[in-house]
Formats: sequence, C-alpha cells, structure tokens
Amino acid sequence: MKFGITIKPEMTVERIVALTRQAEAAGFEYGWIFDSHVLWLEPYPLLTLMATNTKSMRLGTCVTNPAVRDITVTSSLFATLNIISGGRMDLGIGRGDSSRRVLGKKPVTTAYLEESVKTFRELTSGHEVDYEGQSTRISWATGAPPVWIAGYGPKVLDLAGRIADGVILQFADPHLIEWCLSFVKKGAEAAGRDPRNIEVMAATAVWVSDDLQLARSRVRWFPALVSNHVVDLISRYKPEELPPELTSYVSNRGQYDYLQHCEVDSKNSKFVSDEVVDRFCLVGPAEAHREKLRKLASVGVTQFNVYLMSGEEEGTLEKYKKEVLPGFRAG
Repeated sequence: MKFGITIKPEMTVERIVALTRQAEAAGFEYGWIFDSHVLWLEPYPLLTLMATNTKSMRLGTCVTNPAVRDITVTSSLFATLNIISGGRMDLGIGRGDSSRRVLGKKPVTTAYLEESVKTFRELTSGHEVDYEGQSTRISWATGAPPVWIAGYGPKVLDLAGRIADGVILQFADPHLIEWCLSFVKKGAEAAGRDPRNIEVMAATAVWVSDDLQLARSRVRWFPALVSNHVVDLISRYKPEELPPELTSYVSNRGQYDYLQHCEVDSKNSKFVSDEVVDRFCLVGPAEAHREKLRKLASVGVTQFNVYLMSGEEEGTLEKYKKEVLPGFRAG
C-alpha cells in the first residue's frame, strides 16, 4: 500500500509547501490538494510550488470537476504541470461538490464526467479532438496523467471500473469499500479490463492518540463532509440499492453550511455518532491505525490518503512517520 496526503488550501502558502516537503521526507508518495476555488486558495499555483519543492512525490487534485473549469483549461493546466513536475501529475476528478454547491450549482451528470475524462486524456496526449464542433489539439502536451475518479454511487463506480486508472473512496470502512468495489469490478469486466489493475484509494481524516474522545472530536467533521454525497445518492437511488451502513447516519442531518466545510469545530458535524466516526476514520493509538490499514489492504485498497486538516498537521505526519508507517510496512 502507498500513502498520500491531502491538503486543504486555507493555510499560508509557505506552510503548504513545508507540509508537502515534510510528507515526502516521511515516506508519503502522493500529495493531493482540494479544489474548491471560492472556499479556499486556487490549487493550481500551489501545485506548481508543490512540484518544484518535491523530487518524487506524485501530485494532483483530490478532487476537481469538469464544470467549474472548462475541461480544455484543466487539460492545459495538467499538461503544463506535467512538464514542470517531470511527469508526476495525477488527475483526481468527480461530479463536483463544494466548488459547485457553494455557487448554487448541482454536480454534473455521470455521462458528462465520462466525456470530460475522455477529452482530457486525448488533449493531454497531444491528440486532436472534436470539441463542441471545433477541431482542438494541445500540440505541446507530452502525455496523459493517470485519472482517478471519485464517487460513491453505482453509476460513477461502474464508470471508474470502465475507464479510470484509479478510484477515490472517501471513507475507511472496509465493508463499504467492498460494496463500492463490487461496482468497480463489474464495470471493469464489462469493459474487458482486469479490475486488479485499477488503483483503489481510501481517503479519510486521522488522529493518533490514546484519548479516543479527543481523537473523535478532531475528525468528526469528515463523516459530515461525506454526508453531502450520501444525501445526493439518496435522491437518485432507491433505498434498497444502497447499503444502510452508508445512508442511515444522515437521517438526523440538518442544513449543511459550506462556509464551515471541513472545519474541526464545524456545527455541520453535530449529528455524527462515535460509531460512524470509528468506521469512516482512523482514530486511536498507532496500533489501531496499523490494524485498520491492514484491513483496508485486505479488501483491495492500494493507497491510503490522509486528509491533513484536523489540526496539528506537522505532528500527525511525524506520528505516522515514526509510529504508524514503520510497523505497518514491516508487518
């Protein structure tokens, strides 16, 4: 299993760069950044700095969408960053959440996402495409970065299985990950692909501490983030098509304030129970983290992505470097 971090770009530029460098030195192979241009800093200038301040770490968005920016713009951005980084870019893309909803807009359709990924790959490979009736080509592009598709619902997961290099799953519940991967596998097999060749990311918040009450309080915001996607799923699928372990916890959810999105003390998280926190996140002493990482690996997770935004980010990286990663990798 490989390890990555995701940064919420609300801190100083200097700290974002320092955390990225610290993560690479600690053994993290991927550095991701949120893309929600109204709520936080624009990610692409930051990815440029992250690329120039690392040597081997792969970098990308976790996640962008094909509607806030025209897909030709995103293609040009990644083609440029691929040159700057020496070919170390990965595209994480989904239907759109905070960057769309904060503007009063809905996520895009699965079909729109699929067409956008195909266009992205062609353009970043330097190929000519018919884009809205116009022949279009980025002649200087040097090669398509890997594409990771984020999602929870059967349709997007099936799409990931059919066309993605990797799938992004925003929780660390082994049972729910197995449920998600059943659709990825189905999509892959329908497309004549070997599902074992598709990377699987589990992304979540973590807190290493013997004090469970403290640990849960630092990451409770994360299942609240996931609830936005769950509510969307409930509106589009029949109850029997979705696992109750995913849907039942949002029954007491109130209004969601995106101005408190991914905030530790957010009022958005009041409805989230300890049981849900324990399933969706990694909390407790280092050995509890190692044990859950082993369970995630056993159900097919190939990358564990730490959402580095629960406070004391430098300390979390240090604990993972000294207490979690060595014991996990040795085991």
